[in-house]
Amino acid sequence: MIKEFREFILRGNVLDLAVGIIIGAAFGNIVNSLVKDIIMPPIGFILGNVDFSNLYILLKDGAAQAGPYASLADAQAAGAVTINYGLFITLIINFIIVALAVFFLIKAVNRMSRLRRVEEAKAPEPPKPDPQEKLIATLDRLANVLETQKK
Repeated sequence: MIKEFREFILRGNVLDLAVGIIIGAAFGNIVNSLVKDIIMPPIGFILGNVDFSNLYILLKDGAAQAGPYASLADAQAAGAVTINYGLFITLIINFIIVALAVFFLIKAVNRMSRLRRVEEAKAPEPPKPDPQEKLIATLDRLANVLETQKK
């Protein structure tokens, strides 16, 4: 059972999947930082110094303290019930960036695959032996068979 498990783990597909998950998690962190630290600040600035992480709709004041609240974190600390549409907008932008990255990755892989198929199709086939060479090869094999039978 241990041997089978080792064979399963060391198969190429499982290792490829593990590498993909690790790289995907790292890529997710990069995309989150790109959206949060690079893309959203200029968009917020253009829209009049809007901080998307603090855009929310207050449904119910918190038990600990009544609104208005300076930030979403303050509202949540007070126990307020909110709809956090600013965070939702940020996540939509994250999704679009990840989807674009995956699209371009798949597009590049498909292009390389097409190029490889074209190159394989262009590769000349090895020349086929002419009938005389086939006959000589057959006679040589026949002579070897006859010689081994004599012994």
